[in-house]
Amino acid sequence: SAFIVFLPSLQIRQSAAVMLRMRVKKHWKKISLDHRERLAALCLIPPQSAIAKSFVLDSVDGCSLIGQNMHRSKYFEYILFILGTLSQSLKYPCLFQVGLLLLSKVVESNPEPFKPHYRQLLQLFGTVLQDLDNPTAMYYCILTLTAMTAYTGTEEMNLMRALIPRLIIALKHLIKADQGQASDAMEVFDELMESEVSIIVPHIAEIVHFCLEVRTELLLIIFVMTFCLHCDGDVFCALCLLQTVLKQKLLNPILQTVFPVLSAAPPPGEEDPEDEENGDEGDTDNESPKHFAAQFYYVCMSDPWHVHQMPLTQVCLASENPYERKAGLMCMAVLAEGCADHIRTKLLSSMLQTVCQSLSDNNQVVRSAGLFALGQFSEHLQPEVSKYCAELMPLLLGYMSALNQAKIGHITKAFYALENFMENLGSEIEPYLPTLMETMLSALSNAENLKLKELAVSAIGAIANAAKEKLVPYFPPVIESLKGFLTDTRDEMRALQTQALDTLSVLARTIGKDVFSPLAAECVQLGLNLTNAIDDPDLRRCTYSLFSAVSTVSPDCLSPHLTAITTIMLLSLKSTEGVTEDKTFVLLDDDDDDDDAEGDAILDDEGADTVDPDTAGFSVENAYIDEKEDACDALGEILPSIRPSAMQKLLGVVLPSFLEAVRGERERQVVMGVLEAMNAVLKACQGEALQSPGRLQEISQAIRDVLKKRTVCQDGGGDEADDDEQQAEYDAMLQEFAGEGIPLLASAVPADTFQPHLNELLPLIMNKAKSSCTVADRSFSVGTLGEILQSLVSVSGGRACAGKLSNRLLPVLVAGVRDSDSEVRNNSVFGLGALAQAAGPLVAQDYPMMLSLFSNLLSKEQDRRVIDNLCAALCRMIMSHMEGVPLEQVLSAFSCMGFYAGPMPNTRCL
Repeated sequence: SAFIVFLPSLQIRQSAAVMLRMRVKKHWKKISLDHRERLAALCLIPPQSAIAKSFVLDSVDGCSLIGQNMHRSKYFEYILFILGTLSQSLKYPCLFQVGLLLLSKVVESNPEPFKPHYRQLLQLFGTVLQDLDNPTAMYYCILTLTAMTAYTGTEEMNLMRALIPRLIIALKHLIKADQGQASDAMEVFDELMESEVSIIVPHIAEIVHFCLEVRTELLLIIFVMTFCLHCDGDVFCALCLLQTVLKQKLLNPILQTVFPVLSAAPPPGEEDPEDEENGDEGDTDNESPKHFAAQFYYVCMSDPWHVHQMPLTQVCLASENPYERKAGLMCMAVLAEGCADHIRTKLLSSMLQTVCQSLSDNNQVVRSAGLFALGQFSEHLQPEVSKYCAELMPLLLGYMSALNQAKIGHITKAFYALENFMENLGSEIEPYLPTLMETMLSALSNAENLKLKELAVSAIGAIANAAKEKLVPYFPPVIESLKGFLTDTRDEMRALQTQALDTLSVLARTIGKDVFSPLAAECVQLGLNLTNAIDDPDLRRCTYSLFSAVSTVSPDCLSPHLTAITTIMLLSLKSTEGVTEDKTFVLLDDDDDDDDAEGDAILDDEGADTVDPDTAGFSVENAYIDEKEDACDALGEILPSIRPSAMQKLLGVVLPSFLEAVRGERERQVVMGVLEAMNAVLKACQGEALQSPGRLQEISQAIRDVLKKRTVCQDGGGDEADDDEQQAEYDAMLQEFAGEGIPLLASAVPADTFQPHLNELLPLIMNKAKSSCTVADRSFSVGTLGEILQSLVSVSGGRACAGKLSNRLLPVLVAGVRDSDSEVRNNSVFGLGALAQAAGPLVAQDYPMMLSLFSNLLSKEQDRRVIDNLCAALCRMIMSHMEGVPLEQVLSAFSCMGFYAGPMPNTRCL
């Protein structure tokens, strides 16, 4: 540290700064308190004494790291120093830039301690953003603003809004000075929209005009697309966007900007990534402007936006330029999801006609786009699109027969369209089976291209889903081909083997037990052989699905191999394989002396900007996440199907592994899969799953941990999704899976046994029924309460337990019946009926209030589901305590409601 401050040699000082930064990062806890104090004092010196760009960067990085590790009192002293330095150095541009650089680094590393000073900072930024002759200062100012945006509160909103016009002007000047810095700075818009989209709403027109003025088509696309994403569910903001765009007459300029990007021809000699005929369909990471333009339509072009772009789409479809015709078809393809209801009712016939005509276009680029559009229609416009089977199937079969000379990339698109369409046909596929299977079997036996075989195997799985037992005549040649693929261990066969296992699983579930059972044992052995011979997560994942499918057809075939099968799956669940540490740069690591060359690289004067030595983290490959999820699903399906003698032994191994994964697994997706599998086991095995001492307590504790967000995967790390909205969505899904386990536990043991655990869990569920919670939370809460009460109906001591709970639950369910959302009302009505059924005469004093509530609801309710559930609730009340219900009035109400005996309570009541 003394070298940094006192030596005259810049190179030595810079080397010392780099070494100090890395030592602080790796060994802060080993540094004595005395040295920590001295280092903290050192932080107050470098920003004023640095003289060269690379030294400034390394010194500031070191100061930032030391600042992060300071004691809280010292850290606030450090903050005040930075702010004081900035206020005193306004007249000295270079020093001011260094101060802003340090501020940006420290705020980025830990924004929250600065919160008491946000107003002061925002006022300072207002001044900095007006200094248009100092682009470097503006750049660091915008970076700091980006870092602190997520932590701003309502008291800073007006200051933030006032900065937007200055921010736009500053970005215009920054683009002229340094486009790289301008590109980084523009991320502030995304951060503003993620944190508080209402800050942006008054300035929509200015931002769109800015994008149009500086001709940043990609920024315009991303801005509008991101705005729409962050408005999802916020009707006011979405309407503001639409009204502003229409009122300011910006929609046409936006579309006129986006359409040329979407319809642009690739450079001479090149092709768009989706049109490359190299057979590589796995590369989906495409960040080209055209890709973002397509995403723009996917996100933004839903009702009522789409009506404004249809004229442009029609112009494109009529164009002589094949890439413009392609663009028109791509727009139609993405609209199939965003505007599905409108297309189904008004446009399907005409759009299908256009797509079918494109399949005879003289340009393959257009035909490929047509096939993609047809695949999208088949996926998102069911069941209406299947009604055109008589027109589309002959067209697709004829198109497939003419593909002999086509390259594999185009053939892949044809299979995509065919698969998506025929998988939903059901029995209507029967007339086309001979031609379809002749085509597929020919590809399996004659094609030399492994990719074509893979496509044919996948298509056979789709055919099996539709045809089921009608596929039996073609089963022998299909199974022989699949067995041949699965015994070939060449590396190049891996993708084909994975698909063969998937299709074999589909056949096991659809072809019929009598046909598949004789092959079940052989299929299990094939799967085990592959997992023993080949280390591949996708292949293992597909063998788990195969074992799971076999368990539904011939569970006895699994018995000799249960230990091996479950061991493999549990190892997958516990494995850290695929978890990689992303450490791009380490200097002078105690355990590694081979990094000297990298260490020298950072000493180049301009090299410090190109390497981020602090970037370190962990990532998990998606294939391994999928493997863990499928292992959970398979275990959840296999366990209930095995013999009782083996079940307890297996439960003693599997359930502890599930609980360990819930507590310690980093990936939310995996934990969701574990919870779902555990719920399946509880549902199928009931009390058998809870015989082990302490098992009920352990599962209840795991559910409580998820509901309290105390598991590892809920700490904000692990998943690739960084934005708070997606994390919140994942957390909500996790809690729903956990909540589903509560009624399953309640139905598996006597009520007296579960009540202590239920008393701890209920407040966590009831808290989500508050009016301030989201509709999804309220619906989940009252729905779970209803399921718990229904579970108590059938267990020992359930009536007494429900009676004790009634005083706590009744106010929540009554409030839910009065909710503005029909889903919440529906679940609450169900819950009240379940309470009446479970508690019976114990809630007789509440019957008049419940009947009055239902009567008021019936007088104004429009949702048929709520009315049907109201009928069922009244029936439950009658069956549980007939004396408390005025039967003549209720029966009269039934006739007015159009009562029918569909729901089970209604049938029993009658």
